[in-house]
Amino acid sequence: MRFTSLAVSVLLSTTTVSAFAPKPFATRTTALRVVSEPSSLFSEAAATSTTTPASGRNKDEIAQELASGKMLEGGQVIDFAAVKGESKAEAALSSARRAVLQGTAHAIENELLGINQEVVDEVGHELGTFADAATVQEVGAYLRSKAPPGYFSEQMDGSTATYDTENEAKYKDIMRKAFEESGEVTSAFAKTFYLGTQLMSEEAREAIWAIYVWCRRTDEIVDAPRDNEDQMLYDLSSWEMRLEKLWKYGEVEDVLDLCLLDVRIRYPHLDITPFVDMIRGMLMDVPDLGQDRYETFDELHLYCYRVAGTVGLMSMPIFGCAPGYNEDTAREPALSLGVAFQLTNILRDVGEDARERGRVYLPREDMAKFGVTEEQLFEQRVDDNYRSMMKYQIERARKYYDRARRGVFMLAEESRLPVQSSLDAYGMILDKIEENNYDSLTTRAYTTKLEKFAVLPFSWYRTLDLSKELPIPGDRPFNQV
Repeated sequence: MRFTSLAVSVLLSTTTVSAFAPKPFATRTTALRVVSEPSSLFSEAAATSTTTPASGRNKDEIAQELASGKMLEGGQVIDFAAVKGESKAEAALSSARRAVLQGTAHAIENELLGINQEVVDEVGHELGTFADAATVQEVGAYLRSKAPPGYFSEQMDGSTATYDTENEAKYKDIMRKAFEESGEVTSAFAKTFYLGTQLMSEEAREAIWAIYVWCRRTDEIVDAPRDNEDQMLYDLSSWEMRLEKLWKYGEVEDVLDLCLLDVRIRYPHLDITPFVDMIRGMLMDVPDLGQDRYETFDELHLYCYRVAGTVGLMSMPIFGCAPGYNEDTAREPALSLGVAFQLTNILRDVGEDARERGRVYLPREDMAKFGVTEEQLFEQRVDDNYRSMMKYQIERARKYYDRARRGVFMLAEESRLPVQSSLDAYGMILDKIEENNYDSLTTRAYTTKLEKFAVLPFSWYRTLDLSKELPIPGDRPFNQV
């Protein structure tokens, strides 16, 4: 059984266990620091929007985005890809983009945008010091030379970097180091996510690291403390334009961009849309631009897509599909898994989000249905009403896990165990909430390294066709999933 030796090496390489879905692009780890007076871009956006200052999003704008979603097969998952409303956040980001393009503003001067001191401290050393700017451009040109003719558009100004074929070994060494540091960032911030990547091939593992680092950097851009909050929007709009240039021209600005460029070339079906959508998801958590309360589950579903479902869509081309399936057929299970992971994050962190960030992700209609109040969440009071509501939410989350499980057999064989083991390990958090008598206000649910290790044989068995006919006791029959 190949998974055994892999699992041992994985567990020996990790020190602690956290959520598989990277927590920073789930519920925010730090509230954005807002200056006492509204900054100009925030004020401009407010002037073009009818949103209330408290939420940044009004009912009409939310309804417009929800109506643009596409209900997928089964009626449980809504695909919100490329959905954009005329929101205060969009207005602010557009204003920031215009300012950057006109030269009246610019991104913060940082060699690695989105790699701040917190990231450096967590990793344990400076990043990207092994290649200067000129060398990065040489390696970028070298990578672009590996793409098929016409894969990238030519720069409008005709500018292009060159490379020396005699330096190919040097370029490959730089790429090795860049991917190595991407793995270090992934391991530092998402240990269980990193654990799952150890069960992949080297090429797939490095691709997932590159995607994670892009997501990590996006989160840091939004979350970093600043004296002027306009700067966040300048940074984020610059970051989005960098993404667009990488996709269209193969253009890079720093050494970590090289990893995403390499992935862009190796996986031609990788779409830019979920990356752009994730940026919108980050903005949904920004005070005065986003949304800190959710009236209905559909509203929360949009948030879940943008901050977690997008990761599933980014990963699909890397995982690959089994014969007879394609990314269209695997899309619904991939989005289901994103919703399942994000709901798990939210249910685990109800108390922490209320206490430390003043945020409530639980749909208000569900809270009212069970007689749970916001005051109760902030006061950390667990009663029968709260327990009943948590039972309801856990049952909902498990339905999405079941739908995601159907997609495991749609994946290429080598990708099934990493996904199934992640699904099983993360799903155990719901079991822990139940064991804690549904108290997610004062007690944090977590799973130990040993528990993660113990679930691997069951995960492996669930990837076999035999498990469809002979399910593990307690598993729902596959034809009922």
